[in-house]
Amino acid sequence: MAEAAVARETFFALRETIARLEGRPIPALAAAARETLAEKARPGSAGVAQPLLATGVDDLDAAMQGGVPLDGLTEVRSLGLRDAGAASGFTLALAARLHAQAAGTGAAISPVLWIGDTVATMEAGLPYAIGIGDFGLEPAAFLQASPRKLEDALWLAEAALASAAFAVVILEVRGNPARFGLTESRRLALRAKAAERPLFLLRQGGEEEASSALFRFSVEPAPAQARPLPDGSVLGGSIGHPAFRLTLEKSRNPAPLSITLEWNAHDRRFALVPDAQHPALPGEHAAHSGADLSASAHRPDRPQALGPVLAFDRPA
Repeated sequence: MAEAAVARETFFALRETIARLEGRPIPALAAAARETLAEKARPGSAGVAQPLLATGVDDLDAAMQGGVPLDGLTEVRSLGLRDAGAASGFTLALAARLHAQAAGTGAAISPVLWIGDTVATMEAGLPYAIGIGDFGLEPAAFLQASPRKLEDALWLAEAALASAAFAVVILEVRGNPARFGLTESRRLALRAKAAERPLFLLRQGGEEEASSALFRFSVEPAPAQARPLPDGSVLGGSIGHPAFRLTLEKSRNPAPLSITLEWNAHDRRFALVPDAQHPALPGEHAAHSGADLSASAHRPDRPQALGPVLAFDRPA
């Protein structure tokens, strides 16, 4: 299986190189799609269960047909670098869920590899060991690399997947660099498939673009909910669990799914937050319906109208 995937990857890369030299359209993408469909249609291939990581949220898992694939590429993107913390937090929460799943089966805990982007790190910061522990991951099982060039980061991601030594590889990329496109994402997806390991592409401040990721999420920060007391009351001013506004942009479903999740680091699980403060966008499927908030221009705290305006003569 692994040898066949690597052979297909080499074949597609050679076809792309020849097409570029001859100035013709690249046929390898269509050939890869046909090969994938043919492989799924082969006798006996349908009975092989795909390894999945369930989030524990029924609506989200149903939209992904069971969960995040553990032998493929999944993309998580933030709309801007100001949301890098939310996208990174959601990605690390998925990694913590994966460790919890392995611990539940009694399997050995493999480390997580974070391949950081130099520029994104300068603007958004580095993962912090104490914070990682509080977030549900063991700092001793978390490794970090900071390549200076994108080419080095891509090579390291491929080598890490091929080694099969990591529970998950997280590749951080800032924006939409020209040297990381559909061809590179397909190579990584094939590597992950051959190694039967998950790869999370963390795109910080990037736009939507074509990729070989099976699923793509956009993540924004959401207000934390106050933690309830044992008697059901809420302690005023308390800080709740981290919350994420999540949109499943790419999946097999025709319409995106937008929900709000909070992360319980102690139990290492997600919980659905009613979307009363986040009404669904047109064309979106909301997991929960809620009252729409008024537009910002009509809220009580909007800027007051200006007073009298005085006209002054222009200076000579």
